[in-house]
Amino acid sequence: MSTHKRHISRRRIIGATAAGVAATGAAVVTGTGLLASASAATFGYTDDGTNYVINTGASLVFKVSKSTGDLTSLVYKSTEYEGYGGKHSHIESGLGASTVTISQSGTTILVTVVHGTLKHYYAARSGENNVYLFTNKADASFTATRYIARIKAGMFPNTGPDSWIEASDTIIEAGDVWVRSGGETHSKHYSGVRVMDYDYIGFTTGSVGLWMVRSNHEKASGGPFYRSLLRHSNDGGAGLYEILHYNQSQTEAERFGLQGPYVLGFTDGGAPAASLFAKNIDTSWVDGLGISGWVGAAGRGKVAGVGISGRDTSYAYTVGFANADAQYWAPASASTGSFSCPGMLPGTYTMTVHKGELGVHTDTVTVTAGGTTALHTLTISADPSSASTIWRIGNWDGTPGEFKNAELMTYAHPSDTRAAAWTGNVVIGSGDEAAAFPCYLWKDVNDGVLVYFKMTAAQAAAAHAVRIGVTTAYINGRPQITVNDWVSSIPSPPTQPATRSLTTGSYRGNNHTFVYTVPATAWKTDTSAYNVLKINVVSGSTGSGFLSAGTAFDTVELLV
Repeated sequence: MSTHKRHISRRRIIGATAAGVAATGAAVVTGTGLLASASAATFGYTDDGTNYVINTGASLVFKVSKSTGDLTSLVYKSTEYEGYGGKHSHIESGLGASTVTISQSGTTILVTVVHGTLKHYYAARSGENNVYLFTNKADASFTATRYIARIKAGMFPNTGPDSWIEASDTIIEAGDVWVRSGGETHSKHYSGVRVMDYDYIGFTTGSVGLWMVRSNHEKASGGPFYRSLLRHSNDGGAGLYEILHYNQSQTEAERFGLQGPYVLGFTDGGAPAASLFAKNIDTSWVDGLGISGWVGAAGRGKVAGVGISGRDTSYAYTVGFANADAQYWAPASASTGSFSCPGMLPGTYTMTVHKGELGVHTDTVTVTAGGTTALHTLTISADPSSASTIWRIGNWDGTPGEFKNAELMTYAHPSDTRAAAWTGNVVIGSGDEAAAFPCYLWKDVNDGVLVYFKMTAAQAAAAHAVRIGVTTAYINGRPQITVNDWVSSIPSPPTQPATRSLTTGSYRGNNHTFVYTVPATAWKTDTSAYNVLKINVVSGSTGSGFLSAGTAFDTVELLV
């Protein structure tokens, strides 16, 4: 724990939530991100001695420091929005002394920032109220894992689960989780959404909107279901983020290379134009700019599948692709399971078909530049839901979604007063058992949850397996079970993220299934009597309260 706390203090990564975007009253207004302004004749740049000053020819003028590459000013319609706490907008916590140059190519201005092996770029296009950003991190020589746009206090409403009031709220965990006097919790971590679920995040007053449109995240890590910091606001200022790599709840190694474009843009209050979204954006204008690591459309390929058989149509399916250099994903059609993933870098990828967030089929595919890799119908053969059970709590989908408090936990702390009691036992056959079963189990909070169930004489005459699926764990927490008087051995801990997760809005780790073979001698022979399954959390590590050893459930079941 102490190492993790030092890590957070050093990075000071401040984030937030796309759920909070809705709270600001954002409305979708097509086309507001791209403006063909009559003032385009003013497009150009000047040098004020300290900064390069870029006029977009629309309503935005921004400045980039010639010495550090920080974005030092964002003036939209004559109002300054940039900066708080004596800091500007930049990669990580700022690069420091860097080589900064500027050039213009037709209707595009490009600022290049070089700091060791890291290269960062700002681009402006004539007539647009947008700043296009690119970051190429070549290696681990510099910690460049995010871009933060720092916004002055009071410019936008301070609302949402990612907002807090430092003057009156109280810190309850690690310096970054806050509680209001009524017991509602807030944190920079409470984004509430997965990467695949948002195209942009930001703030709006109704008449002015400021947004961060995310990149395709091909060089990010964690896959389509990863949750991370998105935005924050408090009485001292606000922040918008593009998280390029974040170690908290991370399941993959960091990838290196060029990320972008991601776009920081103003609108007249509505959402940014859909044409800026990573899945839609035309980047042909980037091809001739000389951006390090840039691969245009001609150097990319595509994977297309005609369908997926063996699906449970009550679930959404996502097809993911990953190797050491890049990651991609594509939704599968609800009707046929067909999918298409364009814009991929050439290479060989592990392809995973996800039911919800659970991998149920894997294969390898190779992508070539300019080509389409066509796949025949994929047949799912590894869905654990196909097993016959005596009873099952929840279903196999890689999430704790059916369980008690699960939805709240993506945007609140488990101590939040809106959470139902974490204790409580379950009787099989009583109704919606999953809704009564806690999504998380901690050694110090609700250890020893009980499941009551009856068996027929034939069932009690044989050994059966109890299977418990988990989605993540904290400090090696894993389940040990007791059935009546029989006690299982302690299982080995699977590989899971080493950082906080259950208290910072994420249940996403590495899905793992524990299997316990219970002998026939363990069962009650009286068919009218309840058998009792007890689930405890065990760990060789110690913690307290909601930071004690814990785990998140996907499914608990007794096989036939």
